[in-house]
Amino acid sequence: MGDGAHQPSALFSSRADAESWISVAGVSGMLTGYPIDVSVYDWAIKQGHFSPKESYQQTPRFISRFSSAYLEHYHYVDGTREA
Repeated sequence: MGDGAHQPSALFSSRADAESWISVAGVSGMLTGYPIDVSVYDWAIKQGHFSPKESYQQTPRFISRFSSAYLEHYHYVDGTREA
């Protein structure tokens, strides 16, 4: 996700390919590894990282906006990964 973006600008099957594109394009933002064939919401519950405690946390609106800091992710500025 580019800084300020509302949706991803690219999707890659490997981190190496993603980092190559990020470097060449000189973009800033966050690279996140997502589980395949399962929502982040369901993945986080299954991994024990999240448990809905309030009724609103089981609503379509909440689920559709859910993200998890437990997903593998990296930050980049001008095409360079931050330490």
